[in-house]
Amino acid sequence: MTEHWASRWRVPVIWGLLLLAGCLLMGQLEALFRWVEPDSRDVIFSRVDFLVLLGRHLLVVSVAAVLATLIGVGGAIAVTRPGGRDFLPLVAQVASLGQTFPPVAVLALAVPVLGFGTLPIVVALLLYGLLPIVRNTLAGIEGIDPSVREAARGMGMTSGQILRQVELPLAAPVILAGIRTSVTVNIATAALGATVGSSNLGDPIISGIVNGNTAYIVQGAVLIALLALTVDSVFARLAPARRA
Repeated sequence: MTEHWASRWRVPVIWGLLLLAGCLLMGQLEALFRWVEPDSRDVIFSRVDFLVLLGRHLLVVSVAAVLATLIGVGGAIAVTRPGGRDFLPLVAQVASLGQTFPPVAVLALAVPVLGFGTLPIVVALLLYGLLPIVRNTLAGIEGIDPSVREAARGMGMTSGQILRQVELPLAAPVILAGIRTSVTVNIATAALGATVGSSNLGDPIISGIVNGNTAYIVQGAVLIALLALTVDSVFARLAPARRA
């Protein structure tokens, strides 16, 4: 069992360790970044500790992901029930609308109302992350063979029991794939929060752009990429195994 666990989670652990090493040991790579940016006085972003930025980045993405999952899955389930089917096209269109607006535009519209800080980027990530969750939840539930539902009804199951014990377990792999896509994309998108006062791993990137420091940009980009790879590989291991 231990050997199987180690084999299954080896890749996420490796990416996670590389991410932590990057946060803790970035200062040891000054010589490398000095080669990247030889004309800058400072080549290691030191305004805020990288571990602190990582924690803030994870918090923003996690809050947005939980909200998007609750709203996306809940909304998709509601419109697949007999009483809500008339609203199915509307829900799909509203979810798609979130991705037709670039996150920068959403931030620009949200800041005057919500102010600077974490809330605008959470709203932007929520809107941007809804589409894959709603779309996959609809596809997962609608893709279930009607005969399976009929068999469940024949066994005396109520509508609620069919949803909990039949539909959601069968649709789970597709739903989880949508959540995985949403979260992975938003890990990169969350970097924009640094432009509206939400400190995260986007700070080095924005600072590098403003100050013309390529080394800062590389540091932020590498850590965000490692975070995305870590989270994506965790989702890959959580995905239910497909039955032949």
